[in-house]
Amino acid sequence: MDPASAPQHTDPANAVHPTLREPVNQVDPRARTLWRLPPLIFGIPATIAAIAVAVVAPEARAVATSAAVVLALLTAFYATVVPLWRYRFHRWEVSDDAVYSQTGWFVRHRVIIPIARIQVVDTEAGPLEQLLGLAKLTVTTASSAGTIHIAGLDAELARTTASDLTIRTQAFTDDAT
Repeated sequence: MDPASAPQHTDPANAVHPTLREPVNQVDPRARTLWRLPPLIFGIPATIAAIAVAVVAPEARAVATSAAVVLALLTAFYATVVPLWRYRFHRWEVSDDAVYSQTGWFVRHRVIIPIARIQVVDTEAGPLEQLLGLAKLTVTTASSAGTIHIAGLDAELARTTASDLTIRTQAFTDDAT
């Protein structure tokens, strides 16, 4: 075999190993709006329905009024507090040797995927994400536990990052599984 065409392997003694740390990049600020919309889309009509039941059904007024109050409070909480909290802790980063992700607002979940282990990179944007110009970047390995979902990225940044990671993973020709 020609030495120039042989797979390139890094000497483990000299390799820089990724460390489990907080990634440096926050998601796009528009992600807060993305996270606010579902509670508003579902919470407001549900609250209005509970109020309507309280008005038209006197025998259910106490239960319906209580339900309306609870729904209104939950909607307000999930539309104001939760998006701010999530935005504070959702982070991501692509370094020379790995992709880092941190999610969660009560329980933090950090994942590192070495570039050599990446098998699939894709982007996805649902209707609300498209409306806001956002997308989700998904980086997958052969391991079922090795998938990173980075939601709330600028759509163009997600596409560029997916393209860059795909090109970079092609440099690893050996089987990384």
